[in-house]
Amino acid sequence: MKMMKIGFIGTGVMGNAICLHLIQAGHQLYVYNRTKSKANNLISRGAIWCTTPQEVTEAVDLVFTMVGFPSDVEKVYFGKNGILSASVNKKYLVDMTTSKPQLAQKIAATGNKKGALVLDAPVSGGDLGAKNGTLTIMVGGSKDAYKELNPIFKDFGKQIHYFGLPGSGQNTKMANQIMIAGTMTGMTECLVYAQKAGLDLEAVLKTLGGGSAANWSLTNYGPRILKKDYTPGFFSKHFLKDLRIALETAEEMNINLPATAEAKKLYEILVDKKHLGDLGTQGLIKLWWK
Repeated sequence: MKMMKIGFIGTGVMGNAICLHLIQAGHQLYVYNRTKSKANNLISRGAIWCTTPQEVTEAVDLVFTMVGFPSDVEKVYFGKNGILSASVNKKYLVDMTTSKPQLAQKIAATGNKKGALVLDAPVSGGDLGAKNGTLTIMVGGSKDAYKELNPIFKDFGKQIHYFGLPGSGQNTKMANQIMIAGTMTGMTECLVYAQKAGLDLEAVLKTLGGGSAANWSLTNYGPRILKKDYTPGFFSKHFLKDLRIALETAEEMNINLPATAEAKKLYEILVDKKHLGDLGTQGLIKLWWK
C-alpha cells in the first residue's frame, strides 16, 4: 500500500508506540493528544502537531483514535471540533480504543452517512505488543475498509482478524478481556498462595509457565510483580472500565458472568477504594501484598 497521510489521536503508552511504527513505515503522521508533551517524541521524528481532532481529520486520509474511556471517544468524534465536524467523505476512521460496542455502531452509522469508511479495531498485546509491533487487532465495520487498511495494520500488528458488522471488533475485545480477567486473578492468587507456602516464586513461575497453567498474564506480569514493577503495560483503571463494559453488555444480552463480576469487584477495590488505578493490571497483587 502507498504511503498515507495518517492522523493519530491519543498518544499514550499504546498509541505512542503504534505511532512510532507508522513513522518508521514511512507514513506522514499528524497527531493530537490532550497533553501535548506525550507527543513530543513523535513531533521530533517528523509528526505534525494539530490543535484539535477536527484539524487532524481535515489534513489526512486515515484517522486512528486510541483514547481512554468511551466518554473520551464520544468527545473526540462528536464533540466541538471533533472528527465528525470535519468533512470525512471517503476518509477512513478507525477507533482502536476499547469501548462500547453500541458506541462503535453509532460512530459507524454517523460516519457512513457522511461518506466515511468506519472501523472499530481494538487491540490486545499490551505495551510490549505495541512496542514490538506484534499486537492482535480485532476489526469490525466496513469490510472494504478492512481490506484496504490491512497493510497499515500490519505495520504494528501481527494478527489481524475481521469479525463483521460495526461493534464486532469491540465485542471480540470484550471476550478477550473476560478471559484476561480470569488469568489475572488466577495469577495473583497463585502467587499469594505460593508465597504463603514458602515456595521459591521464580521457580514457581518457571514451572507453571512450562505446563498447562501457562498463560500470557503469568509469563508477562508474573516477573514484573517479583521485581516490584507495577508500571502500566495496561492501566488498572482502563481494565476496570473494560470489565464494566463487558458486564453491562452481557446484561443486555441476558447472560450472567459471575467470575468476571468477581474480578470487577477486586479491581474496584484497587482503583476506586485504594486509588491505584494508574498502576498496571499486575497491581492487583497489592490487595494482598504491601
